[in-house]
Amino acid sequence: MRNLIVVFVVFFSTLVNSQELNCNVVVNAQQTGNENFPIFKTLEKQLNEFINNTKWTKKVFKDQERINCNMFINVTNYSGENFQATLQVQSSRPVYGASLSSPIYNFNDKDFNFQYLEFQNLVYNQAQFESNLISVLAFHINMILGVDADSFEENGGDDYYKQAQTITNYSQQSNFSGWKLEDGLQSRFILIDNILSPTFKEYRSVIYNYHRNGLDEMSNDVKAGKEQVASTLISLKAMNSRRPNSFLLRTFFDAKAEEIEQIFSDGPKVNISSLKETLTRIAPTHNSKWQNIKF
Repeated sequence: MRNLIVVFVVFFSTLVNSQELNCNVVVNAQQTGNENFPIFKTLEKQLNEFINNTKWTKKVFKDQERINCNMFINVTNYSGENFQATLQVQSSRPVYGASLSSPIYNFNDKDFNFQYLEFQNLVYNQAQFESNLISVLAFHINMILGVDADSFEENGGDDYYKQAQTITNYSQQSNFSGWKLEDGLQSRFILIDNILSPTFKEYRSVIYNYHRNGLDEMSNDVKAGKEQVASTLISLKAMNSRRPNSFLLRTFFDAKAEEIEQIFSDGPKVNISSLKETLTRIAPTHNSKWQNIKF
């Protein structure tokens, strides 16, 4: 009986502590000239604990299922409790039958200004604004969860994208940038608006087919997997014709360009003439990589 209780406690503890993210947060304050001030290390420690110890969903993630991600906070200026910064967010997902990971989310948030007092409690409320620090982090965490879920199941990220939109809506009451239409064409508002818009419907199907039917298939048939990746990327032409050089398309290739170059520069040959023509047209900023695809 005692052994049974021990097993139950261990199992229950595993369920309780199986958070969704394995996130590495770095706070860099070199540009302030005071990078050694304790407040920056405190902030870094608190954010790592907050993000990795918070339950963001109702699902149970096994340790090996936790999503690997990175957040690089570059503090450019601060005065008292007011911080000016940028935030680079990256996440990846494992590839079935391989030891490598595939980057799926890469966003450079240039509107990351926030207020912070050393050792303040960090609290996330799904339904209301607590602080811009929490809102921005929670927004990107839900984006990470959404893209990851979409890569395993068609439209699997619906709930997370809706929560990101909810965060956007209630954060508009604040005086911080990035939450409103008028805040520019590369804002958090534009990102979530695009993902949920029928104008960009191919984006989410590409996330699924590229990863689940393409990369994951390569462990069984490399050539078939590569052909699926190629045809999936070509399907982005329709989205680009509707809205050329869209912000959403640029975020996709910011995450995937290097990987695409690697996929089609090795392994069994597939027809890449149509693929190269499409990539050159819809993602011209990465042409140096597309020119390297010669296999």
